[in-house]
Amino acid sequence: MKILGIETSCDETSAAVVSDDGTIISNVIHSQIAQHAPYGGVVPEIASRSHIRHIDEVVRQAMEEAQMDYKDLDAVAVTSGPGLIGGVIVGLMMAKAIASAAKIPLIGINHLEGHALTARLTNDVPFPFLLLLVSGGHCQILEVANISDYKRLGSTLDDALGEAFDKTAKMLGLGYPGGPIVEKYAREGDENAYDLPRPLLNRKDCDFSFSGMKTGIYRLIEEKKSQNPEILKDKKFIADLCASFQKAAGDVVVSKMERAISLFKEHHPHADDIVVAGGVAANLYLRERLETLCAQHAMKLTAPPLKLCTDNAAMIAWAGIEHFKLGRQDDLSIQPRARWPLAKQPAIIYFPFNK
Repeated sequence: MKILGIETSCDETSAAVVSDDGTIISNVIHSQIAQHAPYGGVVPEIASRSHIRHIDEVVRQAMEEAQMDYKDLDAVAVTSGPGLIGGVIVGLMMAKAIASAAKIPLIGINHLEGHALTARLTNDVPFPFLLLLVSGGHCQILEVANISDYKRLGSTLDDALGEAFDKTAKMLGLGYPGGPIVEKYAREGDENAYDLPRPLLNRKDCDFSFSGMKTGIYRLIEEKKSQNPEILKDKKFIADLCASFQKAAGDVVVSKMERAISLFKEHHPHADDIVVAGGVAANLYLRERLETLCAQHAMKLTAPPLKLCTDNAAMIAWAGIEHFKLGRQDDLSIQPRARWPLAKQPAIIYFPFNK
């Protein structure tokens, strides 16, 4: 079985062909980083126009690299949400056109499920597993019992972790995207230099909040600028603040994951897999913190290869394979979605706040 995947939910235009044995036959990604960098973040209108401009060529290149014709495909899978609606529309219309012209099935995929199932593509992780999904737009912990069977244990109440990385980099004048830049500077800094806020750290649930951490960084920078207007040219200050931010974020993530492990073990006492997915999963410091946590609880951490952490069509094609094996497909009336929760129920609070 071979499926073409198409991903256009944010600022990557991507197409890939993947087989059901886990072989990524092709995976073409056109990044828009250079277009959005001057603005310090993704501009939806620019993203949509870039998808329109490049989608044909990206799909053509993916098919050429796979040395296949559309008639050789078993289906086409496409991100139909959540995401920037303009980009989602571009990819979905392309997939509908291919499915209609080639007379092959169409499978709409939740972008978040694409990230969630990547570990099954690369490492064949069995169900059930505990998932930490961290990216620029999402931050949540879920029990993954099976395909389309997710229970959300916790989520961000405001900002996602990836957004906190980007905003920190922007406040320091480091450029975009912020995650890799902050991580690079953090390697040279003192993680104990500044005591930053750790929102919700002591609240006994699995929810996140990063807005207070960003505010703490802003206030610290403004205080330092009042003392030294040239402080943002001080490489040591920047490195120390990046390292301190990364440690504070890691403390919050580890604390929430520790509580999530307890809950997960209550429901699945014999399962021992934790998966971290999404763009922030490429952060090696965060991976190391999670590896240590897993070792303490006799669990195994799986993170996708770095090139599959950020948005890509291989994960969408694989999610399509997982669904297609179960007999699921969509008709041409499928609609794009700006919002599409992975778990069907709201976040569940398991712990009272006052303990």
